[in-house]
Amino acid sequence: MQWTPDATIKNAFWIGGGQWAGKTTVAGILAERHGLVHYYYDFHAARAHDDRRVAAAVRQGGSFQATDWEKVWIGPTPDQMASDVLASFRQGFEWVLDDLRGIGTAHPVIAEGWGLRPELVAAVTDPARMVVLAPTDEWRRHQVAHLPRAGKISHRVSDPELAGRNRFARDRLVTADAVAGAHELGIRVIEIDGTRPARAIADDLADHFRLGTQP
Repeated sequence: MQWTPDATIKNAFWIGGGQWAGKTTVAGILAERHGLVHYYYDFHAARAHDDRRVAAAVRQGGSFQATDWEKVWIGPTPDQMASDVLASFRQGFEWVLDDLRGIGTAHPVIAEGWGLRPELVAAVTDPARMVVLAPTDEWRRHQVAHLPRAGKISHRVSDPELAGRNRFARDRLVTADAVAGAHELGIRVIEIDGTRPARAIADDLADHFRLGTQP
């Protein structure tokens, strides 16, 4: 494949879905097995994309203000939290596309992250190049109980337990939105319940993407 900025996007493979579904782990396995370039959404969203969000607000006449984490985790309802997150994904996806255009490689990219929504990806490439991983509630509870970064709110708030419950409910809504969007667009959904190892899930995605037949 000859590299061009738009070809990087068109020829990428995409893994979306809910939090704690193993997207990063599975993408890493596929990248190692098949010589893909791994685009780690969470890394970019927490750094460069956040800086761009602040810069965009300042350009529009606003000013930088430190995030009030009470208003993020305690104040709004889970429905409001999910709505805010989904709106941020739409803005952030343009920055994802900028990132991908800047990756100069003839190798396909495997892009993964919960901000890669079915309707956004389907607008720029073949929907068959995407898979959504959807963790069950039981598996997310397991992750919260056993994976420290899944169960802990890293910001100081007045009621950490309430913040944790809000986060869990928000993530359920965001996952459900991804699944509904995938079904509407004919994008494959794989339920993650913890009974199959990440390498088996990677096998499924490799078959779906036909990675063994890539030139």
